[in-house]
Amino acid sequence: MTIRPELPREFVAEHKRRRMIDAIADLTAEQGYEATKIADIVRQAAVARKTLYDNFDGKEDLFLSALDTAQAEMRAAVEEGCEPGSSLEDRIAAGLGALLEFIAAHPAPSRMLMVEAISATPSSARLYEASVGRFVDLLRVGAPTGTDLPETIEESLVGGVGWILQQLIRRGEAGSAPQLLPELVQFVLSPYASVAERGGAGRRK
Repeated sequence: MTIRPELPREFVAEHKRRRMIDAIADLTAEQGYEATKIADIVRQAAVARKTLYDNFDGKEDLFLSALDTAQAEMRAAVEEGCEPGSSLEDRIAAGLGALLEFIAAHPAPSRMLMVEAISATPSSARLYEASVGRFVDLLRVGAPTGTDLPETIEESLVGGVGWILQQLIRRGEAGSAPQLLPELVQFVLSPYASVAERGGAGRRK
């Protein structure tokens, strides 16, 4: 008889933790944060209720941990797509392409982060705003300076892209996100392109 080696305790614990994170992402995507109960989560994750409370303070703590995980994975995908030293156009196209591919491949975590987090709890709303801020900072890297564009141009562009993607996700069409790449690249690049055409004179207002 073949004896299967016992898995390390840390591996098993981390695997259960990830199952709970994936479970709340899937459930909130299906039925919303408020309708998702602890009983639903432990059943979906196939863990004991005690296991959940050994790892998290409760539903909100698990939800915030899942948001942190989704945000980190989404940002890592975008940053990996943006090659340092490449042109602004190439960086924007690569970053947006990576974001859209992530959303298509991970619709439940994307909905949790980009839709449910906004209104689920005050803490999740703050986490969402912080996530948006990180993408604003990422867009600012390599963006033209010394232009007459407003200081809030990156906030406006990231906000516009976010709104478009939120509507797509709400309609249950996350899988088609990559099809938006050409128009979103044009949308994000258009203010910078207009500055280049004018010679880039002046400073941001």
